[in-house]
Amino acid sequence: MAHLLGGIEAGGTKFVCAVGDEDGNVQARIKFPTTTPEETIAQVFAFFDQYQIEALGIGSFGPIDINPDSATYGYITDTPKLAWKNYNFLGALRDHYQIPFVWTTDVNVAAYGEYKKGAGIGKKNILYVTVGTGVGVGYISHGELYSGRSHPEGGHILMHRVEGDDFAGVCPYHGDCLEGIAAGPAVEKRTGKKGYELTPTDDCWQKEAYYLAQACMTYTLTFSPDIIIFGGGVMKQSQLFPMIRTEFLKLMNDYVRVPDLDQYIVHVALGDDAGITGSLLAAATVLA
Repeated sequence: MAHLLGGIEAGGTKFVCAVGDEDGNVQARIKFPTTTPEETIAQVFAFFDQYQIEALGIGSFGPIDINPDSATYGYITDTPKLAWKNYNFLGALRDHYQIPFVWTTDVNVAAYGEYKKGAGIGKKNILYVTVGTGVGVGYISHGELYSGRSHPEGGHILMHRVEGDDFAGVCPYHGDCLEGIAAGPAVEKRTGKKGYELTPTDDCWQKEAYYLAQACMTYTLTFSPDIIIFGGGVMKQSQLFPMIRTEFLKLMNDYVRVPDLDQYIVHVALGDDAGITGSLLAAATVLA
C-alpha cells in the first residue's frame, strides 16, 4: 500500500509544501511567501492538516542546527532573516505532528532528489550547487546525506579574483566568498540588472563562469564527486555551462582525472522540483 508523505522546501523567499508518495510523486502542493515564522508555520499547518501524512521531510534555508545532540537541534540559527533567527522550526512541527521527521537543508533535499530521480541516477556521490539568491551546496556521499558537525556551507568558500575585479561583494560576512561575488544579487549589483534581463553575451557571464569553475575545482579536489549538478535561478543561463567547463579545464590543468565534462558539470534534471521531490523521498527513509 502506498504511503502518504509530506515534504517542505523552506526557502528564504518562499515555502513549498507537498504531499506525495515514497517515490517522490507529488499529489498536491502549495506555495506561499516566507514571512514571519508565526504566519508561515500557520500556513504549513493549514495545508498538512488536510491529510494523514505518515512522515515529513523538511529542507530548510539556513544556517540550521542538524546536530541531534545539540540544545538547539532543529533551530534556524544565525540567519540574516531576523524574524527567523534562533527559531525552533522542527520543534514547532514536532509539537503539532507526532510522526517521524527528516530535518536537513533545502539544498540537501534538492541533492537527494537529483540523486534518486534526476541527473544523479546511478551515481553514488552527488554534489549539488544552487546559485540563486544565495549559493548553497549539498552532498550525497555513498547514497547518504553528508554532514559533519554541521552541514556544508560550500557557498562561502573564498574566491581567487579575476584580475581587475574590484567588486565589493554582497555577502555581509565575507566579501570575497562565492555567494558574495557570484549569487544572483551579486550579478544584479554588478550590472544594475537581474540575470534574466542580461543578454547571454554580457561580459558579466565570463566572470561568473570563472568563479563557478573555480568552485568546481575546489569541490572536485575536496569531495571527489561523481557529478556536480547546478540548480537555482542563475543557472538557467544555459550559456554558462560550456564556459564553466572550459575554465574548469584550464584551472585543473590535468591535475586529477575527472569524467567527461559534459556529463560531470551539468544542469539540474528535475528543475525547480528537485527540492520538493527530494523532501518526499527523504521522508520515505524514516517510515516505520
